[in-house]
Amino acid sequence: MRNVEGFSVRTDRHTQMIDITSRIEGIVRESGVDSGLCTVFVPHTTAAVTINENADPDVVRDFTMEINKIVPWEDGYRHAEGNSAAHLKASMIGFSEQIIIDEGRLVLGTWQGIYFVEFDGPRTRKVYVKITR
Repeated sequence: MRNVEGFSVRTDRHTQMIDITSRIEGIVRESGVDSGLCTVFVPHTTAAVTINENADPDVVRDFTMEINKIVPWEDGYRHAEGNSAAHLKASMIGFSEQIIIDEGRLVLGTWQGIYFVEFDGPRTRKVYVKITR
């Protein structure tokens, strides 16, 4: 087992949530770890990772709609690159999640999924996964 696994995520919209649960589950399965922790980390200042409902696509729509209201793209920010809103949103949501592994599987609720969240796309991003026993 490698220390850290990684994969790329390609976004095609400015703000987007992509369900990466199956990718993470595959890494956990391949690790052979029966009991431990799975850390998912996004090494970007304008993207995030979160756990949320993955059964109803309206949750994703509502999430992106509301976060764009809370932190509007243009609001008199001074950051020269013009993406301050993306930095703020990413910091609010967070850059990592930690999920328990039990009996070789992620311990997630019935409706929970792991999402990569883009706030400054479209881009190609990285996601890193660390499994610990």
